[in-house]
Amino acid sequence: MQDAILKFENLLLENVNYFPTIDNDVLETKENGKWSKKEILGHLADSAIHNLIRFTEINYVEKPYQHRPYNQIDLVNLNQYQTMDIDELTQLWFVVNKQIIRIMKSVDEKVLNFKIVLSDESVIDLKFLMTDYVAHLEHHINQIKS
Repeated sequence: MQDAILKFENLLLENVNYFPTIDNDVLETKENGKWSKKEILGHLADSAIHNLIRFTEINYVEKPYQHRPYNQIDLVNLNQYQTMDIDELTQLWFVVNKQIIRIMKSVDEKVLNFKIVLSDESVIDLKFLMTDYVAHLEHHINQIKS
């Protein structure tokens, strides 16, 4: 877990001041019907919000934890990330993820083994979900930086 947390912290610190320096035309360019870089960052904010809920709820809800998917495309559109100020969007992304890091640093080893049932009925544990979250974050940050 420590490696994932260290990577996570580095991703946040390397990018919180970088994202607002990207030219707005670059941030808002959409190609082939795909999300703009700004919308990708908005998706990362949505992902952070949903995963913060998952990472905390698993401690007190009935087990095994039932993973609830969310409509990523609708959320990006409804939250209007394409027109949001990049400084505000970056801060939203950063602050929610800082809270996730707090949770990850304090999670009990026993809790990391709690089972999570995905919508396809496959089973993972919290440790996998947390480390996968960091990999997901890194993947999308690389898209923004490309």
